[in-house]
Amino acid sequence: MSAVWRASRAAVRRRRLQTIVIGLVVFSSTVAIVVALGLLEAASAPFDRAFAQQRGAHVVASFDRAGVSDARLGATARRPGVEAAAGPFEQAVITVPDAGEGSGEGSGGGSGAGTESGSPAAPRVVTGPLTVVGRADPAGPVDRVRLLAGRWVTRPGEIVLQAQGADRELGTVISVPGGPRLTVVGWASSLSRSAQGWVTPDQIGALHPTATQMLYRFAGSASATDGRIEKAMASAMADLPSASPLASQSYLTIKRDVGRTASAYVPFLMAFGILGLVVAVLIVANVVSGAVVAGLRHIGVLKALGFTPNQVVAVYLVMVLVPGAVGCVTGTVLGGIGAQPLLKSVFMGIGTEDLAVGISPWVYGVTLLGMPVLVVLAALAPALRAHRLPAARAISAGSSPRAGRGQRVQRRLAGTRLPRSVSLGLGLPFARPGRTVLTLAAVVLGVTTVTLATGLSSTMAAYGEAAQRVGHVHTVVHVGKPQFGEPAPKQGDAETEALLRSLPGALRVTADAWIEVNLAGYTETINCQFFRGDSDTLGETIAKGRWLEGPGEVVASPAFLNKRGLDVGDRVTFALDGSKASARIVGKTMDGMPDRLQSNWETLTAFAPDREANQYEVQLAPGTAVDTYNAAVRAADPGLRPLALSETNRDAVVIIGSASALTVLLATVAALGVFNTALLNTRERRRDLGTLKSLGMTPRQVSVMVVTSMAALGAVGGALGIPAGIGAYELIIPAMTDAADVSLPASMTDVWQAPVLAPLGLTGIVIAALGALVPARSAARLTIAKVLHNE
Repeated sequence: MSAVWRASRAAVRRRRLQTIVIGLVVFSSTVAIVVALGLLEAASAPFDRAFAQQRGAHVVASFDRAGVSDARLGATARRPGVEAAAGPFEQAVITVPDAGEGSGEGSGGGSGAGTESGSPAAPRVVTGPLTVVGRADPAGPVDRVRLLAGRWVTRPGEIVLQAQGADRELGTVISVPGGPRLTVVGWASSLSRSAQGWVTPDQIGALHPTATQMLYRFAGSASATDGRIEKAMASAMADLPSASPLASQSYLTIKRDVGRTASAYVPFLMAFGILGLVVAVLIVANVVSGAVVAGLRHIGVLKALGFTPNQVVAVYLVMVLVPGAVGCVTGTVLGGIGAQPLLKSVFMGIGTEDLAVGISPWVYGVTLLGMPVLVVLAALAPALRAHRLPAARAISAGSSPRAGRGQRVQRRLAGTRLPRSVSLGLGLPFARPGRTVLTLAAVVLGVTTVTLATGLSSTMAAYGEAAQRVGHVHTVVHVGKPQFGEPAPKQGDAETEALLRSLPGALRVTADAWIEVNLAGYTETINCQFFRGDSDTLGETIAKGRWLEGPGEVVASPAFLNKRGLDVGDRVTFALDGSKASARIVGKTMDGMPDRLQSNWETLTAFAPDREANQYEVQLAPGTAVDTYNAAVRAADPGLRPLALSETNRDAVVIIGSASALTVLLATVAALGVFNTALLNTRERRRDLGTLKSLGMTPRQVSVMVVTSMAALGAVGGALGIPAGIGAYELIIPAMTDAADVSLPASMTDVWQAPVLAPLGLTGIVIAALGALVPARSAARLTIAKVLHNE
């Protein structure tokens, strides 16, 4: 083995450029793979780990207290297929009035309405409907609630709230209308989302419970899919008088909510990772094949010195494994570092404190072991050629192409009116057809990558602009909350809207009321945004159906509809303070949160006529500075907090940035493949280049010849790579939108127009020309005397 190692080390030193190419190619591909695998694992594994540690509930079910006794519910824990159960717990829904209705004392976090996405972080008052459960302790066989701050409830008059964000102020007192005053003594996290608050079993009676909660874990694979969970629940409730609970929530729904954003990134990252792997394999095979061809005499000498065929193969495998291993290690390290900010951005604001998001060791292990193996396998086939060569034949072989290879094509090209340097360049790829095919494949994949990234970036740019409603809403004016130490508005709702309309630059104003309501048939509350004024100019993108036109209508996000199995045309019923309203779903928005509906003011007044707006969305006239208008708002009424609406969508920026970075990496890799091929071609044809120069070919003509030989491959690669990139786009975009519960209108996905396709047609030529530039200049500087001296 020492002889093999010495020979391999000498080969690495002798072929420094090829060694660098292999290292860079493996490095780039490894970075793409680590990021893709890391996000793929993070899309589900953190939830699974935390869920297992908390013994999360596969199903949270609520039953009518009048319809089934606690004893019969307790007996369901012993039904076949039920691994563990907790409960029965009494469950109540309490309504905590907001600031204008004489509610809570103190300030604190909580689950409240009226907080617009994107506004600065601030403590949120505990308002709106809260699902509260009477529970003696946070432990148990199912749904072990984790305390994040404070302590668990021990006596009446205390409550522990589900944590939302970073606000965990203890001591907040909330007043329940017609009920007790409850002091917040702790903040906790239930990954099962079994409740929004917990009190002692002795306290729950004063909150007038109307339901009983049971928490179930099912054995084996009964919890693997939605269908199996439904069957397991049916089996558990077989002895109950009712065939189903009032409402039930599967943990798979929560898991999809948590991993939705991450899952949207996975398809395109995996596509880039796979493209990177294929390009790496092609280039490594091409490098080794070229090394074998260029080193035929070296192979013969090794065999003449006593190297066995297997040792010769080992020399070439070690020759690529050394730079491959270096590239793999550095790529794994930098890929792990680069993936961290991406993971942090993806999981920002998911609403749970229990997920330790990071790249698992298995990702590093698979990459560190798999990439070197892949490099060796890519090099094996061309290395076996050295195994088969007899020593005498290898020593006597020349370094130039065999006579007749590609000569027919070259003679035909010579008969055309093309400049001689161009015709000779166009004929060069035919001298080594195998090498040409590998290089062409690398260029095709490079163009595929650029095409995919171009389409993806165009769509995400349009999505980001629509999501931020650029040009439709410039600033959002929030109503000050005295409980946070903010001054109250000087005027009422109608007067405030009139004030905002009267200020210079205001074009349109829409009043919004964000209210948490209960949805009939479901335990969790939802945010409903009610509009008054110019809501048809807000710029909300409707993917299906239409926007609001009259009372009793709502529009919903794809996530809301998919979560509940609803569609445009269905009806929903929501309740608040004992009043109910029914509305028909008339439109599906492009995107949105899974627990949010949008409706009009007429629908709100049907069941809550006294509610007022808690924010106003303002569209400004062209040429009006947002800062100037916001300053005028603050001067007119200190109780109003205007905030400029950002024109940047974080998800769109992250996806475009990630795609651009990976595209640059893979396009560089493809250019390196071209560089290697051009370098091998010029080295093999040194004698021909010397002859051409002796016949009068100038250095510039030599450069043109070499660049032309690769640019021709680039043109063909572009013609093949653009359709492949479009096909990849058509596969990846639906996968991303389905994973993210987003419904894009056709205008955002119809990106393949002439202004986009025209520059893409030059992509292959640019990649090939850049890769051939350095070898071309090297060939141009080659002197006749040096060639003759070497000969």
